[in-house]
Amino acid sequence: MKIVIPGGTGQVGTVLRRALAAAGHDVVILTRRPVRKGEVRWDGEHLGPWAEEIAGSDVVINLAGRSVSCRYTPANLQAMMDSRVNSARVVGEAIAAAAQPPRVWLQMSTATVYAHRFDAPNDEATGVIGGSEPGVPGYWAYSVEIARNWERAQEDADTPRTRKVALRSAMVMSPDRGGVLDVLLRLARIGLGGPVAGGAQYVSWIHERDFVRAVEFLVDREDLDGPVNLAAPGPLPHRAFMRALRTAWGMPVGLPATRRMAELGAFALRSDTELLLKSRRVVPGRLLDAGFAFEHARWPEAAADLVRQVRDGRGRDPRAVSQLNRA
Repeated sequence: MKIVIPGGTGQVGTVLRRALAAAGHDVVILTRRPVRKGEVRWDGEHLGPWAEEIAGSDVVINLAGRSVSCRYTPANLQAMMDSRVNSARVVGEAIAAAAQPPRVWLQMSTATVYAHRFDAPNDEATGVIGGSEPGVPGYWAYSVEIARNWERAQEDADTPRTRKVALRSAMVMSPDRGGVLDVLLRLARIGLGGPVAGGAQYVSWIHERDFVRAVEFLVDREDLDGPVNLAAPGPLPHRAFMRALRTAWGMPVGLPATRRMAELGAFALRSDTELLLKSRRVVPGRLLDAGFAFEHARWPEAAADLVRQVRDGRGRDPRAVSQLNRA
């Protein structure tokens, strides 16, 4: 198959490109800064010669959007909104204009669309969409609005010959340098991988292998469209999540951090505490109902597998992952 991945130079794109190319597919990456074979220039906003790659392709997997690993200033939040909505809109325009459009368009979304909650998991049927939770920072609602507008841009695209799926993805855990696991392991290795703000907030995640398998599953299943949660069926509180990661690495202790300490740390890392403090309790209802079987359903076993890969040096492509914010 020919698979086009707009915004495919970040961590998730690296995971997909590696696996899909290894499976023998023709993978084309759309990026602002093409440097490798199979990469084509686009700007994520306007139609151009890149649209010829989409015409006649089999699958489009749009991952484009400014990285969320930044300070959530008004300017950065607006950049997150614009980069996601504009790229989804112009991908839809390219598909609509294609004489031979792809049969399926997988559009990246996020599990952040769901409410900050502890009482019950969020699946696609009964999950609570966030934005109006009491007792959380007001700007968290804007993150939900970004996700909703991102999905709406795909929904509104006039592509009747192309099936559309919105990937409400949890954090994709891979051994690649610069990914979320790399950051968490660095904290754990120096003894800072303890619970943050009590650690009761839920962490949803998915192993890179299951992420790729779920994408392949959704490409093949012509009966599935609309939002699909890409998350392992075992979300767990942050304290248990970090304990399992420390155990996998062999670090017996992890110093806890207060909310204030997390704020200072996030400021130093030029990131935001929402990524740590929001309780994302997300489960893959539609995938499980459709018969998808996870290879890594529980975090302790997944963490052990990923740590082994890190120690073996597998899957690290610093040059590709260094372009995380450039796609």
